[in-house]
Amino acid sequence: MNITRENIDALNAVVTVEIAKEDYNDKVTKILTDYRKTANIPGFRKGHVPMGLVKKQYGKAVLVDEVNKLLQEGLNKYLVEEKLDILGNPLPRMQEEFNWDAENFSFEFELGLAPEFNVDLKKNAVTQYDIVADEKMIDGQVENIRKQYGKLISQDEVTEESEVTGVFTNEEKEIENSVTFGLDKIKGKRNVNKFVGAKVGDTLTLKTKGLFNDDHDVMNFLKVSHDDAHDLDIEVSFKINEANTRELAELNQELFDKLFGEGNVNTLEEVKQKIKEDAEKQFVQQSDQRLLNDVTEDLIENTKFDLPDGFLKKWIQSAGEKELSVEEAEEEYTKSEKGLRYQLIQDRLVKDNEVKVEFEDLKEFARQMIRAQMAQFGQMNPSDQELDDIAARILSNQDEVRRLTDQLLSQKLLELFKEKANLKKKEVTYENFVKEVYGDSH
Repeated sequence: MNITRENIDALNAVVTVEIAKEDYNDKVTKILTDYRKTANIPGFRKGHVPMGLVKKQYGKAVLVDEVNKLLQEGLNKYLVEEKLDILGNPLPRMQEEFNWDAENFSFEFELGLAPEFNVDLKKNAVTQYDIVADEKMIDGQVENIRKQYGKLISQDEVTEESEVTGVFTNEEKEIENSVTFGLDKIKGKRNVNKFVGAKVGDTLTLKTKGLFNDDHDVMNFLKVSHDDAHDLDIEVSFKINEANTRELAELNQELFDKLFGEGNVNTLEEVKQKIKEDAEKQFVQQSDQRLLNDVTEDLIENTKFDLPDGFLKKWIQSAGEKELSVEEAEEEYTKSEKGLRYQLIQDRLVKDNEVKVEFEDLKEFARQMIRAQMAQFGQMNPSDQELDDIAARILSNQDEVRRLTDQLLSQKLLELFKEKANLKKKEVTYENFVKEVYGDSH
């Protein structure tokens, strides 16, 4: 067998695999000899079928099978030995005059080669947000706690401080949904005034456009889809079944013990400090996720390299279960190009910085995840044996291993970005973080 490569350019090559009769003949002859011993052909005793008849009946199929096996083994070995970094899989070139009755065969394969490039983590500054819980937010949380643990006092008439329970209906859109909400959810004085002074048992007629401060409340309160909720402009009825006001809970030791465990917190200042610490722990996750996204986007945008586009579109056409048209492959390539670029960038970062996900890392990562999940259900001190048993079960599932490996790799890349990327730190309140990152409409 002889394998040669012609480089068309930096990103495309053609590999030719030549298979001569001596490469496959012995193997084909042995298989046909074994067939002859066991062949069951009418008119001949078992084991006495003429070899010519066996060759006529089975020869071509055995030859094709053996040549294809040799071809795959030879090509795979060649790609490994030559250390060729290819994209997709080798694509066989159609040969119009190919003849299986010949003794020697030549096969051609197109290759798409991965580009050579460097990743510069220092090139552009990326903002790293340090999100802090400000007084306004902490006071709001204290207020929410006092409401949550306060006493409900029934009312006959709705006031601005009321929580109302009732049913939204609209026949045409098949809306019939029971909800409870405070009037602080309602947008604009004119809408609030429709509620204030209404009695329990009254039915209000309301326009949905501009009814709530947050479009997502339209989705939740009327039970309509996300797409329908935005710019929904219909008339709904709202029958008031209850109106209640809340007497705020007193900030005393009994409430502190209920919230944080007996004797752990003794003053309002300590409550605020605890709220601040807990909130900022949550904020770190959001800040980290944003940093990961922003550095990723920056690298995709600013790491320039060419791809073997033509080859990849051709490969996408034939890679799936169903052959795609040229237009479908073009569309699929457009959708997947960004992901492919980041995959190549990520592989380069992993290689250049020796980022590794070892099995022991994966096991410890699984244990931490299990411990966090158990804590949510009140199991604060699971034994090492329990953690190991559950981790072993999870890691015996290949899909879970892949999912956890991806998560752990993201975590390791985040650590790499924090250490080596050009980061510009910025302290913001959570409210300003949401405005800056997602815009006011979030």
